Amino acid sequence: MVQPKRNILITGGAGFIGSHVVRLFVNKYPEYHIYNLDKLTYAGNLENLKDIEDKPNYTFIKEDICNYEAILEIFQKYNINGVIHLAAESHVDRSIKDPFTFAQTNVMGTLSLLQAAKVCWDGKYEGKRFYHISTDEVYGSLEFDGTFFTEETKYDPHSPYSASKASSDHFVRAYHDTYGLPTIVTNCSNNYGPYQFPEKLIPLFINNILEGKPLPVYGKGENVRDWLYVEDHARAIDLIFHEGKIADTYNIGGFNEWKNIDLIKVIIKTVDRLLGKPEGTSDHLITYVTDRAGHDLRYAIDSNKLKNELGWEPSLQFEEGIEKTVRWYLDNQKWIKNITSGGYESYYNTIYKYLFK
Repeated sequence: MVQPKRNILITGGAGFIGSHVVRLFVNKYPEYHIYNLDKLTYAGNLENLKDIEDKPNYTFIKEDICNYEAILEIFQKYNINGVIHLAAESHVDRSIKDPFTFAQTNVMGTLSLLQAAKVCWDGKYEGKRFYHISTDEVYGSLEFDGTFFTEETKYDPHSPYSASKASSDHFVRAYHDTYGLPTIVTNCSNNYGPYQFPEKLIPLFINNILEGKPLPVYGKGENVRDWLYVEDHARAIDLIFHEGKIADTYNIGGFNEWKNIDLIKVIIKTVDRLLGKPEGTSDHLITYVTDRAGHDLRYAIDSNKLKNELGWEPSLQFEEGIEKTVRWYLDNQKWIKNITSGGYESYYNTIYKYLFK
């Protein structure tokens, strides 16, 4: 039987992870049509997709996922039969300052997409799929006891950001249980790599080292995160979208735990080496600041279900990924300057006032 053409809506496709997913799908599946829907907030940047913007199977749509009537029209107009939902407010510090925006985008925006899919697919779910990308932060915090987040871990969000994502996850599952919508949820660890907006730790610190600015470290830098190279995450999304089980959950992690302070020292060492500076040149930029409110101690994901059922595992060790990432930012200073010279600049200054108050 000939499969119908896939018209896939990828939300947040001008953002960091989303742009990697859009690029992968556009290049790998010329028989699909990829619709990239993005509001183009401060973190959305179409320069991330310059290399594919003229591809015949790619269309960009500027829209807000919270605008339900517009989303419904997009589903109808383009016969959307697959959704990969990445659009979200994602920065924990900003969620502490502005929780309403996070609730609106992450909860109501997700609900808008779910309802549009329900209405337009109208119970005819064969060949259709609604894939929702979430975060490991919904699980709360782990102790230094060797345990990991699994797909059965109880939700225990500690920030407005993680609470908004937890709520959106519940809505996705509720739409499957109530209406039969063919949904999948994944929870991923911290991503890093090219095209990441420089509010996030790794690109922020690379940029700050280049500019001789402080490297703000919360508390003593003892908090631990699991790091996942963004292209490995995009490969996992591709695999799960096509082969994952409906109504199931998959955790995506890098098996790559690092204390923040150790991670920062690796970044400093790598940047200084690639700039031809003696080791330790930028160590003095490390600046300890008051810990973040509700700062989770440790995140660590068990990705064995994804490995055992679908055969996925990360392709890069952290040192390899950091080397590639630092080289990309050093080679793409124009991209950094363009993104930091616009709306980000005022936000960047606000964050610094918050960190060093």
